[in-house]
Amino acid sequence: MVIAGLVVAVILLISDIQGVADVVTVLLLGVSLAVAAVPEGLPAILSVVLAMGVRRMARHHAIVKKLASVETLGSASVIASDKTGTLTRGEMTVQRVMTVSGRSDITGVGYAPEGRPETAGAELAEGPLRTELQAVLRGGSLAGNAQLQQDDTGAWTIQGDPTEAAFLVAERKLGEPEKSEAAPETKERFERIGEIPFTSQRKMMSVLVVDHDDGEAHVLFAKGAPDVLLAHCTHVRRGEATVVLDATLHAQVLADVAAMTGDALRTLAVARRTLAPDAQIPTDAVEAAALEQDLEYLGTVGIIDPPRAEAAVAIAQAREAGIRVIMITGDHPRTAARIAADLGIVEAGTSALTGIELDKLDDAAFAAAARQTSVFARVAPRHKLLIVRALQQGGNVVAMTGDGVNDAPALKAADIGVAMGVAGTEVTKEAARMILADDHFATIVLAVREGRGVLDNIRKFLRYLLSSNLGEVLTVFVGVVGAGVIGLKATATGSGGAVVLPLLATQILWINLITDTGPALAMGVDPIAEDVMARKPRPRSQRIIDARMGLGVFEAGVVMAVLTLLTLDLFLPGGLIEPVDAWLGAGPHSLELARTAAFTVLVLTQLFNCFNARSASASAFRAAFSNRWLWVAVALSALLQVAVVHLPFLNLAFGTVPLSAGQWGVCVAMASGVLWFSEGRKLLRRRWVRRSQ
Repeated sequence: MVIAGLVVAVILLISDIQGVADVVTVLLLGVSLAVAAVPEGLPAILSVVLAMGVRRMARHHAIVKKLASVETLGSASVIASDKTGTLTRGEMTVQRVMTVSGRSDITGVGYAPEGRPETAGAELAEGPLRTELQAVLRGGSLAGNAQLQQDDTGAWTIQGDPTEAAFLVAERKLGEPEKSEAAPETKERFERIGEIPFTSQRKMMSVLVVDHDDGEAHVLFAKGAPDVLLAHCTHVRRGEATVVLDATLHAQVLADVAAMTGDALRTLAVARRTLAPDAQIPTDAVEAAALEQDLEYLGTVGIIDPPRAEAAVAIAQAREAGIRVIMITGDHPRTAARIAADLGIVEAGTSALTGIELDKLDDAAFAAAARQTSVFARVAPRHKLLIVRALQQGGNVVAMTGDGVNDAPALKAADIGVAMGVAGTEVTKEAARMILADDHFATIVLAVREGRGVLDNIRKFLRYLLSSNLGEVLTVFVGVVGAGVIGLKATATGSGGAVVLPLLATQILWINLITDTGPALAMGVDPIAEDVMARKPRPRSQRIIDARMGLGVFEAGVVMAVLTLLTLDLFLPGGLIEPVDAWLGAGPHSLELARTAAFTVLVLTQLFNCFNARSASASAFRAAFSNRWLWVAVALSALLQVAVVHLPFLNLAFGTVPLSAGQWGVCVAMASGVLWFSEGRKLLRRRWVRRSQ
């Protein structure tokens, strides 16, 4: 604004000194030039482009609450993600079962009961191991309150605790019948008659059921932490028999549990006890707990929340884009480290840093840990906030995910707070700037890609608008100042020695009207570049209009002004084009003809500049036809310029005269100079980059 004001003041002063008689004309020119110098349509175009980016993100299940967040997403250098449901499926799955006869593996992931029991890679055959496996999974299914259902679309869903549902899914994979053939059709084999609920002190739960296929026997099934449940057991199931839990078997069970824990599996043990036929759950807690003694140990299951396959691909894309992914979770360190290794966040064998260890660090060590560690486990919400701040202090643009109320401060402090739309609380969604409608990590990476594409398009139309406006300002400025200083023909012919204005006020306003809005909006929907996720994130300190972009804008503006003024000089009476036109019978030259030609060249240079501005380094001919809207905008602007040159009523309004076909050819050739200049500059830059690599 300041520079534009100074330019207008200088033009007014020079015009007065050099004797322009029509002061009103000069004033109108100054006002028009001031309008042209400032891209007043920029806020509207920017808002539209950001809104279109938000719309595209919404189609990928990323709901952006603030338009400015789209640009911030494109600059993200760190994504700090929770584990459960974001990097993992959020569907607990029984993966391994250990009984006294050995190990059984259950294939398949998720809640769909698709898979089979295996041992050593082969399907588990009938025998003691399969009998024990059936007992474990049946007991675990009964000792829970979850339900497994299939909806009308065929998808499997659960109601209740995901861990309890994992037993139901695993039992279905064995092909176990849901109903008893001996019982009536509507009657389930096991009828629950009582429950001793789970408490944090007991770390176990039990249910009392009636087995209608076993003489109405009353059976207590219990599940809980292996070390806790094992303390209540005196016997162990071996095949169809029950044997005493001696020291050897006790040590074997503990070793099996340790092995599964070492493999980052969550472990739960299952036990049972046959009670008297008339047994009931007492109302007294002490008497109820007495039933949970002398149990028969059935086995221990290893459960995992499997990582999302698409998350691993998205993390690889993020790393290629120079974005660091870190996991922050409240889960066990071994579980977190294994999932992080499976997803490619860290190398296998890398350990996680816990919240307790973070509390022991001073500020400098904490900052170093935030820079170097990619897996944080057993952390409290306050640790998330401290990690975000440490990353930001290191110059990173941080995207942070969360779902609980306690995550709200960290999401608020992050550059991009990302709330879970499915599992997230309303407080978290309110604190976040973006909401994931599907809770998938891959959606964040897709949103970053869209954000980078939007940022690229913003730079494109900024490059276009600023260089075009600069070309208009320099054309008038150099035309007025240079007419007296360097002796342009404008001062020598047809004006009585007074300064000739290169463009009229109405012509400048017309250029703004037909070249600014349409092409700039079209560049706002340019397709995302193929290499957008192969670049490093934009540093927090880097401006959108940096020095290199500013130099490119200046060069393009200068070239457009030079081409326009050369055209004016060529078409003035006595110019180089006049003899050719006389030979072709195009008629005598005049000031109005010269202005019309210069006016047309300035419009066409800006339309050629549309294609230059799409990239600072790639050729304008590369993917030239990938944006049909840009071609539509350019064609419409060109048609409007033809109209203003050839329609009589527009000739009167804008001070133009018709051009011949040959004159149009000269104008197009002159205007294309900005394209060839830009192509040459880009070619030199590409060669310089290749040599420097």
